[in-house]
Amino acid sequence: MNFGGELRRGVVSAFDAVVGLGQIGGDDTEMVGFHCVAIAGGGRMIEVGTSVSYRLVAGVHGRWEAAGIEPDVGVSPSAAR
Repeated sequence: MNFGGELRRGVVSAFDAVVGLGQIGGDDTEMVGFHCVAIAGGGRMIEVGTSVSYRLVAGVHGRWEAAGIEPDVGVSPSAAR
């Protein structure tokens, strides 16, 4: 899957596993929403505090959202805070 935009970094600041929605605090301190299907590798769960990289894409409802979300290898959630 090809996602647009430049690669960004951030930290998962909220994630509701029941609904599948979350937020990432990005490099520019702007909060970006995401749906669990945007987590790379087919996983549907991600821990709050996880340091991630992602791309910003236009969402279904005209809002920007994170896509291609990948946890940063070797960075534990507690170390990312």
